[in-house]
Amino acid sequence: MKTKIALLAIALITVFSTTAFKPAAEKEINWVTVEEAVRLAEKKPRKILIDVYTNWCGPCKRMNAMTFKDPYIVDYVNKHYYAVKFNAEGNDTVEFRGKVYVNKSFNPDKVNTRNGTHEFTMAVAPVNGRIAYPTIVYMDAELNVLQPVQGMIGPEQFEPILAFFAEDAYKDTEWPTFQANFESKRDN
Repeated sequence: MKTKIALLAIALITVFSTTAFKPAAEKEINWVTVEEAVRLAEKKPRKILIDVYTNWCGPCKRMNAMTFKDPYIVDYVNKHYYAVKFNAEGNDTVEFRGKVYVNKSFNPDKVNTRNGTHEFTMAVAPVNGRIAYPTIVYMDAELNVLQPVQGMIGPEQFEPILAFFAEDAYKDTEWPTFQANFESKRDN
């Protein structure tokens, strides 16, 4: 009898410890395709943010794990942007502003290593003619590229950039002035 009670107690403890103490579901950015973002922006205008990444890029993976998982950043992006995750060296066909973009030099044997650069990447992500990963491309609701920003950016640095474009400060304020006067709303 004592053995049955002990086994029942262990079973109850196991059940409660695996269900009662589960962490809350992690918030995530609502990623969509380029075409979905365009359709959404036509129905309800909003800026578009494109995360241009590659499968092999270490800084892309760090930004995905840190910046794009930060609860404040997730909420802000979901509220102010249509977010697109775009593999810069992938094989997707993209229709954008009446043009079809493909990756003519895609090699299926190199999916997780350096591969050919997609035409859409070249159309929206270069800075001074160069491509780097990750690059976050900011677009207005009319699908005009406002600015591609290259490099891994942590949540603290990402917040003011998001606000600069989402709140239209770029229209009448220089970035250094905006950045110097920016006050974070994140809980650090």
